Amino acid sequence: MDRSESLDIWLKKQFPGESYALAPASTDASFRRYFRVSLPDRTLIVMDAPPEYEDCRPFVHVAGLLRDAGVNVPHVLAQDLQQGFLLLTDLGSTTYLVALNENESAAGSLYAAAAEALIRMQLASRPDVLPDYDETLLLREMRLFPDWYVSKHVEVALTSSQTEMLDQVFALILRNNLAQPKVFVHRDYHSRNLMATGGEPGVLDFQDAAYGPVTYDLASLFKDAYIHWEEEQVLDWVIRYWEKAKKAGLPVSPDFAGFYQDFEWMGAQRHIKVLGIFARLFHRDDKDGYLKDMPLVMAYLRKTGERYRELHPLLKLLDELENRAVQVGLTF
Repeated sequence: MDRSESLDIWLKKQFPGESYALAPASTDASFRRYFRVSLPDRTLIVMDAPPEYEDCRPFVHVAGLLRDAGVNVPHVLAQDLQQGFLLLTDLGSTTYLVALNENESAAGSLYAAAAEALIRMQLASRPDVLPDYDETLLLREMRLFPDWYVSKHVEVALTSSQTEMLDQVFALILRNNLAQPKVFVHRDYHSRNLMATGGEPGVLDFQDAAYGPVTYDLASLFKDAYIHWEEEQVLDWVIRYWEKAKKAGLPVSPDFAGFYQDFEWMGAQRHIKVLGIFARLFHRDDKDGYLKDMPLVMAYLRKTGERYRELHPLLKLLDELENRAVQVGLTF
């Protein structure tokens, strides 16, 4: 019996005597699939997560944590962890990305709501509840860049000196990331995982949440791989978040310049990782939809590399990989 048949049997048990229609609800970079279940009087979402590849338990656990924190997440209505099926409430079909592409003037209110929800999530933070976003995990993520972007995507074999330089840059980035205060981290808090509901944003794809650097989700939100905003606008939004977070008692730096540098260095870690992930999705998983987003991610990484002198060796490597002339930018 294939998974479609198993899912159909399971759903019929959830809705005895009711008719329903099933249609794809969203795509995912993992093995998870989501379907919208249309019933006569309501719609729901069913997650299909093959247990040999995915574990539903973190989703159920984090959903409870975020719901208790006052974050708008799907309610788990039914579950079969052995088969990898979850039945969830439906937060709609309009992502922030769709809403912003349709009406850019809504950005101010949408991002203000997203920042408020993020602060609520962070205020609920405590250790030993979620996995630590520690040095091992942060470094493993950055290693995706040489392993998949450099080696597989641009097909370059790094020299020993280039490898040593990259290791040194990774160590500098890690030193900054690990020095930041820790909070609950969604890990993919961006326009494709936030739903425009007309009020509180619906928050999805949180099953990989961890306990880590306070600026991580902010970098995901405002240095989004899927939509670009001018630096002046990002600076304004980050300042607004920082002021509210500080007032709420979150452990953000009392100095905004230091906080913004942490935000940018956290973004560098994320963008290094994302380039590796997008390359892996293409070369290993035959998913080419993320290739179009690589230039924006690279632009973020380059901008940070230009701004901070310690990251200039990384910028030089990017130039060498792309056969580009070195460009000198403003440095701090």
